[in-house]
Amino acid sequence: MVSPSVGKFSCETPAVEVFLFTYHIGPISSVTVFGTTIIILNSSKAAIDLLDKRGSIYSGRPRLIFGLEMCGWSNLVSGQSYTPKFRAYRQKMHQAIGSSSALSRYHPMLEAEVNRFLFLVLRAPQNLLQHIRTEAGAIILKMTYGYTIDPEGPDPMVELADRAMEQFAQAVIPGAWMVDTLPILRYLPEWLPGAGFRKTAKEWHQTLMETAARPMEFVKTQLARGESEECFVANEYQKTEGEMSEDDEYILKWSAASMYAGGADTSVSTLQTFFLAMTIHPEVQEKARQEIDLVVGTGKIPTLDDRPSLPYVEAVVKEALRWHPTAPMGLPHTVTADDTYEGYFIPKGAMLLANIWFFLHDPDVYKDPMMFNPERFVSPACEPDPQLYVFGFGRRICPGKAFADASVWLTIAKCLATLDIKKGVENGQEINPVIDFDSGVVSHSVPFKATITARSPEHKELIFALENKQQRKNGKEALQRILTDDNDLMI
Repeated sequence: MVSPSVGKFSCETPAVEVFLFTYHIGPISSVTVFGTTIIILNSSKAAIDLLDKRGSIYSGRPRLIFGLEMCGWSNLVSGQSYTPKFRAYRQKMHQAIGSSSALSRYHPMLEAEVNRFLFLVLRAPQNLLQHIRTEAGAIILKMTYGYTIDPEGPDPMVELADRAMEQFAQAVIPGAWMVDTLPILRYLPEWLPGAGFRKTAKEWHQTLMETAARPMEFVKTQLARGESEECFVANEYQKTEGEMSEDDEYILKWSAASMYAGGADTSVSTLQTFFLAMTIHPEVQEKARQEIDLVVGTGKIPTLDDRPSLPYVEAVVKEALRWHPTAPMGLPHTVTADDTYEGYFIPKGAMLLANIWFFLHDPDVYKDPMMFNPERFVSPACEPDPQLYVFGFGRRICPGKAFADASVWLTIAKCLATLDIKKGVENGQEINPVIDFDSGVVSHSVPFKATITARSPEHKELIFALENKQQRKNGKEALQRILTDDNDLMI
């Protein structure tokens, strides 16, 4: 359980603010801003009834002029309304990573990248938060483009993608950009006072275009040289034997970019939450270790094949997802026709936000919801699985759900098996971490310190042995060769 001294959440998080007045306002609340109705769903039943069961009219996206149109994020699946292009993206992504059978081809890659993460954490535990971000980027780039990142220093592909995601988080905040409310402002001259957002949009648009184009050219060049590795994009190109149409290549390019945008930052958030929780819950680590040692043994590390036999580890993963959901308010949906629900009139064009944070902290559903307690998912308690909500709803549910779930589970299981995670130390004293999270669309814990060591000398030796067995190509060097050959690659 979280002690009172370290168990307080920030009230600055939008989902928490909504939670604080939910009982006064009710399960559904709304506000009209410059003619747009914004509806907050504080009831999980309402979210499922509307966004799932009535998905045919609740699967649109609001027209965010700045983020989607000016910055270009409408090219990705998350920025598309429910259009034929949206369905083509999802079909392509589902074929690649939407089922257990499709994912099985990527299991060896996942194992190798998570093992590398353990090695990096042990070698430089003070850089934990950066290692988490590096691992997430490494997994997505490897699976999508066959690109192996440089673990020894800054990687250009990871840096570019991270910059794009930081810009996305700012670009799509509802109400943050006046042009979303007054679209005519997009036509103001850049030099006019107050029109600086146009220059910002142009710069961010260029970042996104490079993020989508650079890895695609990497794959095409590697294929031409006979040096490509198995990955989503290479597999799609090889299916067409070089005869891919322009339209199909566009769908492939932005489906691939959507995989990175949808998977990298969300996995980072969940893993940061896991490590934060473990710094204050040695008893959770100990119980998970006992289960792993009994089922897997002390001389091995869990694999995805062990998952069905590790119910407590499964519960830890679920609790990390529940305790702080990656997107506390989800992404906004819009309704494409007038509708009514339990006496509420919902006008066409209304924007709906599901208060996922509250769904997962509703005291009527989860006992002591502010506490980190995996036991809630172990029989006989068996409280609702957070995956009902954290991956979205209806026709907009995350198409990479199965892949994200597998990578997060594997990382957490291997960390529990091999690492000892404790509070950080400063001047010889343990530091109680502040349990606080930022207010981004994808929300992360504020930076915290942790002390991380191997469980034993044997576990350290095992981790280093697994790393030494890996034969890795250097994607950074290959990318630099390509850039040298064609300076216009990213235009």
